[in-house]
Amino acid sequence: MHQYAATDLSEGATCLIVEDSQFYQQMMTRVVIRAGGKMQVKVAPTLKSARIALDAGEISLILLDNNLPDGIGAEFALELAANPKHARIPVIMVSDWPTPFIWEKAASAGVLYVVNKADFGVRYVEQALRNGLRKRERVS
Repeated sequence: MHQYAATDLSEGATCLIVEDSQFYQQMMTRVVIRAGGKMQVKVAPTLKSARIALDAGEISLILLDNNLPDGIGAEFALELAANPKHARIPVIMVSDWPTPFIWEKAASAGVLYVVNKADFGVRYVEQALRNGLRKRERVS
């Protein structure tokens, strides 16, 4: 797991990037840093390492790919929504090819945004931090 420091939109906040591609890890890290602030960035290349990062400390935002070596991000979002400890963490799914399946699962899990990797930018991070909580309409 990698860790980076950014300079303050949300001092003390930590963004967890769950992505297996180093290229996209770096791209998402740059977006978070450009969003401002002293937000820490942790990178988890697998769902297993994401679970470890979640258990290790307070996470303020999750950027989640859908296709990971050990599972599906949309299923992980549902898992997070069902866990009272993690259910309120805002999640943005950043995927190569968002499909109707991803959109449906993401909506069920209260994911804030489903964004194509090519379209992902600072505004999504800023809005997620400003809104602060995951959508609750369909999360039980």
